[in-house]
Amino acid sequence: MSESVYDGATGTFVSPQAREAAEAEPLLEIADLRVEFRTRDGVANVLNGVSYRVSVGETLAVLGESGSGKSVTAQAVMGILDTPPAFVTGGEVRFHGENLLAADADRRMAVRGDGIAMIFQDALSALNPVFTVGFQIEEQLRVRRGMTRADARKRAVELLDLVRIPGAARRIREYPHQFSGGMRQRAMIAMSLALDPEVLIADEPTTALDVTVQAQIMDLLAEIQRERDMGLILITHDLGVVADVADRIAVMYAGRIVEEADVYSLFRSPGHPYTAALLESLPRLDLKGQELRTIKGLPPSLTDIPPGCPFHPRCAMAADVCATTVPEFRHLGDGRASACHFAGEMQSRG
Repeated sequence: MSESVYDGATGTFVSPQAREAAEAEPLLEIADLRVEFRTRDGVANVLNGVSYRVSVGETLAVLGESGSGKSVTAQAVMGILDTPPAFVTGGEVRFHGENLLAADADRRMAVRGDGIAMIFQDALSALNPVFTVGFQIEEQLRVRRGMTRADARKRAVELLDLVRIPGAARRIREYPHQFSGGMRQRAMIAMSLALDPEVLIADEPTTALDVTVQAQIMDLLAEIQRERDMGLILITHDLGVVADVADRIAVMYAGRIVEEADVYSLFRSPGHPYTAALLESLPRLDLKGQELRTIKGLPPSLTDIPPGCPFHPRCAMAADVCATTVPEFRHLGDGRASACHFAGEMQSRG
């Protein structure tokens, strides 16, 4: 994330990317995306009108608890949802203004990898165990770029060097199980970059890695994103990762975006009670020895989302209106928006 600048009009610090993104034509725009899973136990409304956008050189973090719909949104963008049980029932996914949901399979395949690429959270499952890491990188270069085997091998070594895998020329002949967790994740990043995508979606890229390796992976992603001027969508539940690398944050709950803001504004004065509760649950040095704060209750079942605001059964600010009326996603100015009946009140408190 680039160095922030002070905005005297709003009294906040805003990154150049966050300001430019509000004015720039988006690379990727998701509009009112709706996905349901039809199962024997009923219909799960997994996405309920998700909208967000990412522009050139911008890092958007999509934040939320497990089951909030973060990964399903990414899979819908990539066109890799299993149907059945998943069905896209509404909305658009626009890449350079083109609605990919209305495109045929060949067109979506052409965009996948070249235009939009994805790093999966479990590299061991995403990589094919019976082929070498080098073969898996080289294959897409030969098929999609028409490279010779020798040229594809040379480029694969360069990509492994790019993601700082030592001895790339040797390790390219090894299998995924011969790589450590951090090295497998680096290999996944190399695969995702092979076709020079304009948008990179990183789905929990540091899951199950120790803290030191997590920092290395995030630093690597940030450096590559700056060098290539890509749009980066970072899917995570780790608020610490978000604070270090994001320009803007979209917070999800029960298949909806409940708040969106630049990273500085959101941490300084959250505009939704769910975001505030997430921030309050972070360990703090000034509260050493005290019990960690938690969000009471559990996220709702997606087959039985409560009426009104989905967060109201767990919300300390809930009023009668919250149990009956779904709050609109309201723009609060300065690029901020919140789906809370009391968003303005929360913002004035901040």
